[in-house]
Formats: sequence, C-alpha cells, structure tokens
Amino acid sequence: MIVEDNPINQQLALIVLNKMGYSADLAENGLEALQKLHENKYELLLMYIQMPEMDGLEATRSIRKNDSWQPVIVAMTANAMEGDKEECLKAGMDDYLSKPVKPEEIEALLRKWE
Repeated sequence: MIVEDNPINQQLALIVLNKMGYSADLAENGLEALQKLHENKYELLLMYIQMPEMDGLEATRSIRKNDSWQPVIVAMTANAMEGDKEECLKAGMDDYLSKPVKPEEIEALLRKWE
C-alpha cells in the first residue's frame, strides 16, 4: 500500500510499481491506512511521513502497537535531515528512503523485503 496525501506522488508511485509488475492500493493518510489494514493484509507499506490527520510516524506506532498483522513499513520522506532516519526506525519502520526516489531504489527495496 502507498500511504501518501499528494495525488501526483500517488500516481508516480503507482506507475513505477506497475512497471515493475506490482499492484498497490492507496491511502491518503495514516488513519485511512489503518482502516485498510483491518480489511487487507498488506505485505509492505510505502509510508510518507508528513500527512494530514495522522502522519506516518503516528500511523506506524499504532500499527506496531495494536495490529496482529505486521507488514514491512518503509518511510519515504523529503526530510533528509540528520536524525530523521533514526526517528523513523524508532517509530517502528523497517526501512527508509529519502525523496526523490529513483525507480531502481524502489526495485532494490522491494527485492530486499520479498
């Protein structure tokens, strides 16, 4: 699942994943992602950090604390400041990519977590 509030970024991520042979659902924020996780068992979440209603860090903490199904969660953020990666990992994310993300980086990440 792609958890991202920006429609352009959503479509770009879908295009890249589709070209690699993957399909993905979309959630516009952390709350929507939590709802969809109760309906489906996603293997991997591409979780953007800054979103309205519930950001990626809060959503990840909630998933790790409450859900029995534990997908791989990858942070995708434009914030490449020192300490951001550590904050994402501390929240329970499994991996981290800083935007802009190249298609080959996504492909390598998907292979890593298959």
